[in-house]
Amino acid sequence: MIAVIDYGAGNLQSVVKALNFIGCDSMVTNHKEALLEADGAILPGVGSFADAMDCMNRSGATEAVLEFVKTGKPLLGICLGLQLLFDASEESPGAKGLGLLKGSITRIPNADGSLKIPHMGWNSLEIRKHDGIFKGIEGEPYVYFVHSYYLQAQDEAIVSSRTRYGVTIDVSVSYQNIYATQFHPEKSGKVGLQILRNFAEIAGR
Repeated sequence: MIAVIDYGAGNLQSVVKALNFIGCDSMVTNHKEALLEADGAILPGVGSFADAMDCMNRSGATEAVLEFVKTGKPLLGICLGLQLLFDASEESPGAKGLGLLKGSITRIPNADGSLKIPHMGWNSLEIRKHDGIFKGIEGEPYVYFVHSYYLQAQDEAIVSSRTRYGVTIDVSVSYQNIYATQFHPEKSGKVGLQILRNFAEIAGR
């Protein structure tokens, strides 16, 4: 069973539909006990960093996620869910993230106005780790993005893929039992579904 974490600020249904499509049992929950019993968990997210962390803290999801990670079972952050894994974001000065990983979350630079912000649409990936959630995915596949802020990981060893949108963006990470993507696998066609299948396989489902 894969738990999709409902903390009041995530786009849950598209993730649930994608899991259903690949035949993976899932549940939407904000209860710590149910989350800790799951084989794996997905932390989705839309909106602002501060609002999401406020919802996480009020709902008890912050404590639940931190405890879940300690179990060693796999966690997948999606879009804002990736950014929440880090300490902070330039989007919301003073807001404290989960602090599970180290890196900077800053606005995509667009000094000359040549880029559309938010970055919305399909971009190709430079995959750096052809295992984990990218098992069996070759070449430079296209995936779907919607974001205005981007990650620069402190330790490039955790970066599993990158893309280019004005600057080089670290768009997925893997560290121990933590996985995360800035792009939306649930909206990224066959490639995204394969990523979710790989995550479900890591979780033993």
